[in-house]
Amino acid sequence: MEVLNNKIDFAVVVSVKNANPNGDPLNGNRPRQNYEGYGEISDVCLKRKIRNRLQDMEESIFVQSDERKTDQFKSLKDRADSVEELKKAKKGKDKDIEKFMKVACKQWIDVRSFGQIYNFEKGQSVGIRGPVSIHSAYSIHPIDITSMQITKSVNNEASENKDSSTFGEKHRVDFGVYVFYGSVNTQLAEKTDFTRRDADKIKESLQTLFENDSSSARPDGSMEVHKLYWWEHNSKFGQYSSAKVHRSLKWELKREQPKSIEDVYFYIDDLEGLKVDEYEGN
Repeated sequence: MEVLNNKIDFAVVVSVKNANPNGDPLNGNRPRQNYEGYGEISDVCLKRKIRNRLQDMEESIFVQSDERKTDQFKSLKDRADSVEELKKAKKGKDKDIEKFMKVACKQWIDVRSFGQIYNFEKGQSVGIRGPVSIHSAYSIHPIDITSMQITKSVNNEASENKDSSTFGEKHRVDFGVYVFYGSVNTQLAEKTDFTRRDADKIKESLQTLFENDSSSARPDGSMEVHKLYWWEHNSKFGQYSSAKVHRSLKWELKREQPKSIEDVYFYIDDLEGLKVDEYEGN
């Protein structure tokens, strides 16, 4: 399989309507905001969604969420120990860190994409650096958050003259447009054997990021990918820095507080010799 030889940069435009895109557990699970009132979705949250989409595509995933497990393993250690080649590379005369890393990357697409840290032996860990980097997403305008009081039913037996309901709060972003960026580094792709096919899978997962992702906080249709901008350079190191490429995505707000995606106009500042492919979200 062809290892990726061209640097890639990308940007994704996402809308949120009446949903909590990423609750902050240290703030009552309110949607994340920075100190200026702009919404935030963490890079960890975005990688989780990418992993879930890759898993839906029947790709082998190492870091699986409990509700989406496709195997019987209860921990990452158990999943790693289930691969005989990995176990051999950790023990005795066959102990080989390079071989261990190579086997792990071959086994799981999220490892060769994002990297992973493994406990190699007592007191020693193995760190794999992945070629795909993902930034946190930030809204392009301050967001409004609505909170409501809800009644929650629990399974505990109700005491006499009392029911099992408790009160809580639920929070949502009324409407927000978020943008996040990412890159694929070819030098690290060589080390993890990240291929062009893998890059295409990442691209597909970004276009369909919120499919099969609904919950009470994020009902179906409340979060949507509108645009994916994909820049493929003509060399391993790229014609431009990732920062300059990402800055070439610009926008204008047609109203101070957008109510729909139509209230925002996105455009690209051309960079000489670097073509951008624009995809609509599915």
